[in-house]
Parts: sequence; C-alpha cells; structure tokens
Amino acid sequence: MKIGLRTIKTAIAAVLSMLVASTLDLLYAPAAGIIAILSVGNTKRSSLYIGLGRLASLAIATIISFLCFTILGYNAWAFGVYLLLFIPLSAKWHLTDGIVVNSVLVTHYMLEQSYSFFLLKNELLLMGIGVGFALLFNLYMPNIEKQLKEDQQKIEQNFRELLTDLASELNQPYSGKLSKRCEDLLLFIREGQSRAQMHQENQWQAENMYYEEYFSMRRTQVRLLLDMIKLLKDIRVEEILVEDLRILLEYTAETFDEENDGQAILKRINLVYDVYRSKKLPENREEFENRAQLFQFLQSFKSFIEIKAEFAQTINK
Repeated sequence: MKIGLRTIKTAIAAVLSMLVASTLDLLYAPAAGIIAILSVGNTKRSSLYIGLGRLASLAIATIISFLCFTILGYNAWAFGVYLLLFIPLSAKWHLTDGIVVNSVLVTHYMLEQSYSFFLLKNELLLMGIGVGFALLFNLYMPNIEKQLKEDQQKIEQNFRELLTDLASELNQPYSGKLSKRCEDLLLFIREGQSRAQMHQENQWQAENMYYEEYFSMRRTQVRLLLDMIKLLKDIRVEEILVEDLRILLEYTAETFDEENDGQAILKRINLVYDVYRSKKLPENREEFENRAQLFQFLQSFKSFIEIKAEFAQTINK
C-alpha cells in the first residue's frame, strides 16, 4: 500500500482543522475536518478556486435555506425545497463543488432551528478553517519540471528512432510495426501533457504555457507521422526516386531536437521538390499513382516540419 503526498496533506489538514475548531468551541467541529478533506485539490490553483467557490456557495446556501426554513419550517420538506433551488443555481454559477459540503452545513441550521449571529459565525468559521488548512498544505507542491524535461528527451528520442526506421522502410514491404510505436508515443505524450497542465496549475506567476504547447505540438506531429506511415504500404517506385527523400528523413532524425527550428530541413525539402520536378513524367497510370503517394508522403512530411517551425517562431517572439 502506497501513501501519497496528497493523502498525507489531507490527513494532517483534516486533523488540524478539527482541533482548531474544537479549541474555538465551535458547534459540529468535525465538519471542519470534512471540509478540509474535500478542499485539498491536485494543484495550488484548484485548491484556491475550490475554497473561494465554497465560501461564495455558503452565502448562497445560507440565504436560500433561510427562506425555505422560515417559510416551510425546519423539516425535511423544507430541506428538499432548498436542494431543488440550490443545486440548479450552483450548476448555473459553476459552484457545484460546494453543493455537498454546504448542504451539510445547512443541516446545522435545521438541527439548531436558528439563524442567530453565533450560528452564522460558527458555520463561516468551520468553512474558513477547513478551506484555510487545505490551502496552507497545498502551498507545497513538488516541482515536476525536471520530469517534464525528461519526458521531452524521451519523446525526441522516440521521434529520432521512428524517423530512422521510416527511412529504412520507405519503398520496402510494409511491416505495420511503426503504427503501434506511434500509438504508444501518442499515449506517452498525452500523459506528459497532463503533467504539464498540473505544473502550470501550480504556478502563481504569469502563465507560461511552453510545456503544454510543446506537448500539443508533438501530438500533432505524431498524427502526421501516422498518416505518413499509412502511405508507406502504397509507395512502390523506382529506388532512385526515394533516395533523396530517404536521406532527408535520416538527416531529420539526426538533427531532431527541441532547439531545432526546422528551417534547415524545410530548405532541404524544397530541394527534394525541385529534384522531383526535374524527373521525367510517369509513363502509365500505375506509375502515376505510385508517384502521387510518394508526393503525398513528402507533403505530409513538410507539414510535419512546418508545425515545429511555427512553434519555434511562436516561442521566440
């Protein structure tokens, strides 16, 4: 059994919330611990937004329940009407995180049959203590930037290997193995993008979306690589027609790097286009169709490089 950091923080925040609430002689002190449990989020920002949302939600819940209990009495029917009003309003104002915890606090009004200043203050303090300790313990989040950089290195190594193998299988019998490797890489990139989003959510300063945009760019490139791999099985041309393209793929694999802006590769692609234009025209329909597949492969590869070039321009602005 593994006990994670979030579990430890949640347990300590809940215990301290209960102890502080008890020390202040608050009614229903254990509720502060429950609020702390529900308020410890995955990131700093999520905890802050959850806490603020629940405080706002408490004010709304108090007003609605006051009207319902005053008009219908402190009973289950009035509580049901309160829920019929509170839940839709919470959904409309994007405060659904506060539905459960504030409905529990509302039952305190029902049990005490009172909306005295003491009880209103009691509920506000229960919420404040629980949310406060959750925010306090979520101020510490492990820095995962090192892992994100390691993810980048693994992704780029995978691309280098895929491009090298793509060059080897060009104009050869189709094996189908590259597609599975691309799908695995796509899954790894998605996981990295989730980590990048979490990393961003743990930053208080101005947003730097570099990692999220990087993983998004690589995801798009993998999809294009999958399109290129699908074209492999239909490319059957004279070997002399693929020599320049094979060299281009190998060069790209050798120079594939986060810092490579793709401009040198785009120039080489244009040279390959010029070579193809200088070739004699196809002599029959089959040769024409094969060359069309080869041309489409080159077009997809150009788009593959242009995506990185556009990303590099955006980042360097």
